[in-house]
Amino acid sequence: MVSYVLAQRWIDELSLVLGGLLARLVIFGIAILPGFMNAFLVLGLLLDRRPRRVVITPFPGITVLVAAYNEQDSILSTLASLDKQDYPAPLEVLVINDGSTDATGALLAGVNYPWLRVIDLAQNGGKANALNEGLKLASHSLTITLDGDSYLYRDALRHLVGRFLSDPPNTAAVAGCVLLRNSRYNLVTKIQEWDYFHGIAAIKRLQSLFQGTLVAQGAFSLYRTDVLRELGGWPESVGEDIVLTWAILDQGHRVGYCEDAISFTNAPTTFRQFIRQRQRWSRGLIEAFKMHGRLLFRWRMSTIFIWWNLLFPYMDLVYTLFFIPGMVLALFGIYWVAGPMTLLVLPLACVVNYLMFFIQSRMFKAQGLKVRRNPVGFIVYSLFYGVVLQPGCVAGYLSELLNLRKHWGTK
Repeated sequence: MVSYVLAQRWIDELSLVLGGLLARLVIFGIAILPGFMNAFLVLGLLLDRRPRRVVITPFPGITVLVAAYNEQDSILSTLASLDKQDYPAPLEVLVINDGSTDATGALLAGVNYPWLRVIDLAQNGGKANALNEGLKLASHSLTITLDGDSYLYRDALRHLVGRFLSDPPNTAAVAGCVLLRNSRYNLVTKIQEWDYFHGIAAIKRLQSLFQGTLVAQGAFSLYRTDVLRELGGWPESVGEDIVLTWAILDQGHRVGYCEDAISFTNAPTTFRQFIRQRQRWSRGLIEAFKMHGRLLFRWRMSTIFIWWNLLFPYMDLVYTLFFIPGMVLALFGIYWVAGPMTLLVLPLACVVNYLMFFIQSRMFKAQGLKVRRNPVGFIVYSLFYGVVLQPGCVAGYLSELLNLRKHWGTK
């Protein structure tokens, strides 16, 4: 409300160009709502204290599902990371070779881990289908999904299961912490390193504080096997992990987050692949609303984040259609949307990013990890990330709303 009052002069001047209603929609979409969300995020992170873990004796057996399609460059190291976990209970790993056309099948045939079972599918049927084939054979009460190009950091399985068993009894899933494995490959991955390290991790931490992480990502998450089977497994959709997570929330269950169960995964290495990935994620959000939009009206703390997700398409659209052109106009001295005063958001952005960096660095230090220097990636991430990301998200929203052909693309 204070921001709205302070923005009156801005709104009045923009109204002369766009009209009163459109001016308000623009200012709310690019300034007031994002500002509120950032303030909420900062306060939430300052209040957050990770729940204590209980002493677990004994640990339960777990099933790990690895859907692999053309993963010849990484599947052996993924299995090696599982072998190094030293999980103190029965471990079953089901690798579903989803009709790979490279050497993935031959490599899997050449390994001999006692806990490994390979399921060869004749043709590629998609990630959801592969995971569901594995789910049919899962023999333990807890199922963990792991991407075929991921590498588990030490004690990741122990931490993830420990978090689940320490959380409230209505918890049905726990998302692990996914960071970049190829973060030094090029500028594209260097930028994404900060998104995973800062943005995604901070949002999941905040959502778990309010008892409802909205995405238990397929790259590394834990689920109750009985809940998965009750829901029919992963749905055939572009965003199978978000749709499944919302189905779990729709059943009244809780979804948690474990910040110190770390898996390193490969991110897209070109802007084209990156945009395709975020378009897929955006389509997944619309799919989730189509199937589980009634979550907007559930009386629980996490509902506020469902409403936030409903606002994202609007904010991304306003950013794309008005703020980006406004920045271009500002370069020519036309300050309708952006101008010299826009630079005042930079100190605030620095405060928000420092807080996220401080919290994540503290977790890294506790795990024996060190944050590597990446100043160029951080600068580009802070100043220009949205210019590429948000138009791509808008394209994803529109693709799903218009029921265009689905392309799974990159994960």
